[in-house]
Amino acid sequence: MAKMLIDGELREKPKQTDGQFKRIPSGIRNRIEADPNARFPAEVGRYHLYLSRACPWCHGVELVIALKGISEALSVTWMDPISSENGWIIQQGGEDASSDMPNHEYLYQAYQHAEPKYTGAISVPLLVDKVTRQIVSTDSTDMMRMLNSAFDNLGAVDIDLYPDPLSGEIDRITSLIQEPIRNGVYRAGFATTQEAYCQAVVELFEGLDMIETILANRQYLAGSDLTEVDLKLFPTLVRFDAVYVTHFKTDHKRIADYPNLSRYMCALAQLPDVVTTIDMQHIREHYFRSHRHINPSGITSIGPISQFREAKIAIGA
Repeated sequence: MAKMLIDGELREKPKQTDGQFKRIPSGIRNRIEADPNARFPAEVGRYHLYLSRACPWCHGVELVIALKGISEALSVTWMDPISSENGWIIQQGGEDASSDMPNHEYLYQAYQHAEPKYTGAISVPLLVDKVTRQIVSTDSTDMMRMLNSAFDNLGAVDIDLYPDPLSGEIDRITSLIQEPIRNGVYRAGFATTQEAYCQAVVELFEGLDMIETILANRQYLAGSDLTEVDLKLFPTLVRFDAVYVTHFKTDHKRIADYPNLSRYMCALAQLPDVVTTIDMQHIREHYFRSHRHINPSGITSIGPISQFREAKIAIGA
């Protein structure tokens, strides 16, 4: 049974009575800003991220950091691939470990340390201010947006992932993928009634069909340039055939059955700053071995042949 924090105490999440999976909204949504007088000013080394290589929401944040070239601006703590009954387990040691952060065993303890009376999901990504020890944000979209611009004056790569001329189209496409596709795979996989599953999976493939049509005449989702919305969809596509088709029962079609989506996904995966963020072994281990309520024995399927291994070999990663 999944858990959450209520007034700082670890408790069982309330059960959904209608069989539908409902994601708990992000509760803390502050921003890092370029203004040195802001509450959370953009300062290299001041902020710390808790991330998982398995989580698609974290993957989007990691992609922004990689493409903007700001990995030195933030320190990172990574999660183990296997979650526990107490939620995410923090990976101990490792080359990315930060010596100036508390050495917690579980992610929920990082929440308790920063916000002793916190109520909400124990989720990644989690962004913390190391100076004030406060949580800056628990919302991945906000993080992607702020990291796109906050560190531009501190040596970030000159790429704008949310340019003003495309902002309307980016937002429109985001609305097409957010609930039906990005969250839709979870709504299908975590449904506990046939009706809830069927509703989610129908909406999922209607959404994928729509994006397949859009990509017939576009290189990227919002046009000819790579933008924020591509970095939101890509992590879901990467996990689809390798995990979701089997584990979440989204087996009506594979991404491999969509010519335009396949071309688009593979083109993105060939980008050096993108392919190095894909850890398929970690991803598959997390899903198949952590979600014991839908895979009690923790058996990992053999999986499809991965095109991402070939992409890494091609760029020498």
